[in-house]
Amino acid sequence: MANHKSSKKRIITSEEKRIHNRYFAVSTRNAIRKLRAKTDKGEAEGMIPEVSGMIDKLAKRNIIHKNKAANLKSKLTKFVASL
Repeated sequence: MANHKSSKKRIITSEEKRIHNRYFAVSTRNAIRKLRAKTDKGEAEGMIPEVSGMIDKLAKRNIIHKNKAANLKSKLTKFVASL
């Protein structure tokens, strides 16, 4: 366990930040799953901007790597185009 007051504070804030980041990552993953479950092209095209924005926010906050974000967006776009 940490001995310094600042390290104790850092442990607490790190945990809060981890939970906050986890929430955004999980909600984005669920949105991606919902998009992949769509069978109607119109609905899927309507969801693409929202999901892409969520993925971009994860990359901007360094929750996921920017290349992973680009790969996810590319795969989702190809999926919607193939419907």
